[in-house]
Amino acid sequence: MHPTEEAAVPTRVIGLISGTSVDGIDAALVEISGTELDLKIELLAGATYPYPAELREKILAVGAGVAISMAELAEIDDAIAQIFAQAAQNIQIGHQPATLIGSHGQTVYHRPPTDRGMGKKTTPYSPLPSTDAINRVCAHSPLGYSLQIGRGGLIAHLTGITTVSNFRVADIDIGGHGAPLVPRVDAYLLSHPQEGRCIQNIGGIGNVAYIPPRHGDWLSKIRAWDTGPGNSLLDLAVEHLSAGAKTYDEDGNWAASGTPCYPLVEQWLNQDYFHLPPPKSTGRELFGMTYLHQCLKDAQAYQLNAADILATLTELTAASIVHSYRTFLPEMPQRVLLCGGGSRNLYLKQRLELLLPSIPVLTTDEVGLSADFKEAIAFAVLAYWRLLGIPGNLPTATGAPIEVLLGEIHQSHS
Repeated sequence: MHPTEEAAVPTRVIGLISGTSVDGIDAALVEISGTELDLKIELLAGATYPYPAELREKILAVGAGVAISMAELAEIDDAIAQIFAQAAQNIQIGHQPATLIGSHGQTVYHRPPTDRGMGKKTTPYSPLPSTDAINRVCAHSPLGYSLQIGRGGLIAHLTGITTVSNFRVADIDIGGHGAPLVPRVDAYLLSHPQEGRCIQNIGGIGNVAYIPPRHGDWLSKIRAWDTGPGNSLLDLAVEHLSAGAKTYDEDGNWAASGTPCYPLVEQWLNQDYFHLPPPKSTGRELFGMTYLHQCLKDAQAYQLNAADILATLTELTAASIVHSYRTFLPEMPQRVLLCGGGSRNLYLKQRLELLLPSIPVLTTDEVGLSADFKEAIAFAVLAYWRLLGIPGNLPTATGAPIEVLLGEIHQSHS
């Protein structure tokens, strides 16, 4: 893409996202200029706004497959949009107003595409147990399906700001996974002329973008995929093991007080997903409550206490990330840069450092990009690109055959 006159003038954009952990809305107010190789961002403000407890429970229930009516889904959709709009308004306080919002919304369902030609699914998705004919047909759809709620039209209406949302659909409609979508942004903000890097996001689900040194045909050599569980199993386990008293393991301290059960980790790493070649994507549909219950059942044979169980689940997250690198990367990176909530889990970071002894494991903070708000920043950039007509997906990451514009534009009429 060639620079445009619009891109020469810095644009103030808000990025909004709530991830698989459903712990709140990450909001980033950024000033953006340039287009791709000359892309520049300045984070003006970043904050996380927790969901009201009742709404969070409803979202988790929907994500877990609890049946609700269409009317109830509409109510939740609107409630999320209202919370996102409030976050957008709050993040601007004390700053010049934004002219654009990029809202990822809240994922409540993700089903990767299937390979009709091979008669196999590209990821081990299984629908909820049912003999219903619709489930049998839809489980073999050649196109994936991903639902993010918190509708952009309502956000635009409530804030008076043009909003881009529903980013995943365009990639899915041409056969891609619709995930991960951040690697193209990572490529232009975090690549290095001589150094191959893995940008490892650890949200509810972990995902990696391998970015080779920035020379030659480097963009086509980027590889990205979901590595497996990030914080999702850990947060579910903490809530279960603390009888609801805690929702996450702060700094990984509880897990650090336990001892990992390595035979269990090896057993869990035999799960099909970890051995499927990229492109691939996953979510709570696989690494959710049902998976946790199976893990807890498996752990009974080893008589583990609560801290040991958390240590073992944390080891699974770290080991699955490293297994993914060693199995699917063309070469090991020279540096790993962590971001997302899991980058604050000091015990998890230590386990990664031990499993990657010759590779520095840092956070994106240490190279100038906020680890806490990188995903929100990325969706601000994707919205900005959408208005400039710049594709947002990377076919080598999502499996789509071509680059496409991402996101639906909702104009404000206020």
